[in-house]
Amino acid sequence: MDNKFIGVIGLGYVGLPLAVEFGKKYKTIGYDINKKRVNDLNNGIDITLETTKEQLEEVKYLTISDCESLLEQVNIYIVTVPTPVDKYNNPDLSILKNATQLIAKYLKKDDIVIYESTVYPGATEEFCVPILELISGLSFNIDFYCGYSPERINPGDKLHSLTNIKKITSGSTHEIALIIDELYSSIINAGTFKASSIKVAEAAKVIENAQRDINIAFVNELAKIFNLLNIDTNNVLEAAATKWNFLPFKPGLVGGHCIGVDPFYLAQKAKEVGYHTEIILAGRRLNDDMASYIAGEFIKLLIKNNCRIKGSKVLILGVTFKENCPDIRNSKVFEIISTLESYEIDLVIHDPWADAKEVMHEYNVSITNILEDFYDGVLVCVSHNQFLSYPFEKWKNNQSIIYDIKGILPVNIPHKRL
Repeated sequence: MDNKFIGVIGLGYVGLPLAVEFGKKYKTIGYDINKKRVNDLNNGIDITLETTKEQLEEVKYLTISDCESLLEQVNIYIVTVPTPVDKYNNPDLSILKNATQLIAKYLKKDDIVIYESTVYPGATEEFCVPILELISGLSFNIDFYCGYSPERINPGDKLHSLTNIKKITSGSTHEIALIIDELYSSIINAGTFKASSIKVAEAAKVIENAQRDINIAFVNELAKIFNLLNIDTNNVLEAAATKWNFLPFKPGLVGGHCIGVDPFYLAQKAKEVGYHTEIILAGRRLNDDMASYIAGEFIKLLIKNNCRIKGSKVLILGVTFKENCPDIRNSKVFEIISTLESYEIDLVIHDPWADAKEVMHEYNVSITNILEDFYDGVLVCVSHNQFLSYPFEKWKNNQSIIYDIKGILPVNIPHKRL
């Protein structure tokens, strides 16, 4: 395919960096249904902080738009929309379905549709392809083709950015797999890995995050055990890490759009073929319970410090799902907030990275940038770099309970760690 015209569907944490990189070399349309997002990007504003105004301005061939008719020019579609779970933790493919239906309206002979959204093994060919065929009237692997290249973006990570992470690629035929691999190779400095099939590429993605979820669940369980034994979990992990093959995971909350979601996709597919997962969902249950556990432990600390729970003043530091990143999707901190509020605790919530309007809109929670000299308790939920310079010593001298669930505070400041 000599005259590549690329359309990236969805301009979030994954789609925007991809559209920017492709837009440096090929005619590219970055499409999103969110008019405000499109307007912001055209004015050089990226609230995800994955790109800068300068980076957006220097892209030669990128058009950012919410006008779907522009997609008629495209011959390579790349889908980067969210694939969440519903309230019962079942895969929700409604956004993916909408994006696929949109593409099908403009699909032409010899076009290629590449999916990057996280799905269960088989979703591209079993769920998406029939929609493309039905609406377009074209035949799969005769008139049009598909591929799958799982996203590996790590929000907020400037070291492991899109071009510095090896990219898995795949295609619905051998020839298309080569074309797709060549396409990504042209923008990925770290190189590519061409998987043997689309299903293999889909499976590789879900197990990456399922593996991480299980490992974090293991250390979270260790933290619960060691707390009962009055042993500092972080000290144990530091000692164990002196062995060359010990994996350096730490306890904490597991949120975000990937790790807390992807295992359910694999578990659901396993269930459909008659296998009920044990380890995968056990890890998910344990990690999902950590917010409740942390809130309970924090309340115990307040009681031991002779604090009156109702009306006590508590500072929550950090609401994003990870450090140094504005992403609040599926953040478990809000579950801690909800639990503490049920005890009528007076909460003061602060996060230098989170967007106050988004937090209010999504969770009905107010955040502030005003810090005071005294709190009954301080709960460090996210390890933002800014927190390292905060007045923890003053708060501790004023008899505040400090609970550092991320283990970022120096040992010379007395505090409790998870």
